[in-house]
Amino acid sequence: MNTAAMTPVLTRAASAETTSDPSSVITLLADCGTDGSSLTSYRSQFVKGAAGAPAHFHTRASELFFVIGGSLRVLVDDEVKVLDEGDFLLVPPHTPHAFTAAPGAEADVLFVFTPGMPRFDYLRLLGRVMRGEADAQEIRESSEHFDNHYVDSPVWRAALAGAA
Repeated sequence: MNTAAMTPVLTRAASAETTSDPSSVITLLADCGTDGSSLTSYRSQFVKGAAGAPAHFHTRASELFFVIGGSLRVLVDDEVKVLDEGDFLLVPPHTPHAFTAAPGAEADVLFVFTPGMPRFDYLRLLGRVMRGEADAQEIRESSEHFDNHYVDSPVWRAALAGAA
């Protein structure tokens, strides 16, 4: 990335764009290439029982999770872990992962993708799908564009079934 093109990015809480569905509110903070940022970052606040993200991986970016509050259940490769307030997780490219609020808990999480790539349109699409305003097929069709590659994880399916 050309560092000469990067500029400081300040996103004020009062003016940050949000997208929401019945299970979460996503606050869009910095989107690589669209606001001068070299990374992509957003904050997700999940209610109890929130669906989160199914098993997937990224080929070009590492995904960082920082739990601001509550607890987040995550899949990393074939292990399910619970991250609590203050915990940090870095998932490198090509590593299957998934996440949801931990059973009985809410979760407030900061996500960062680096190197960044524009992802806000994906998050907006995800919100529309979750609200029933768009078809889930649009997400499947956008997987290469947004570097979100969904996979089957028997470990994650079992973890979700055990929490039901």
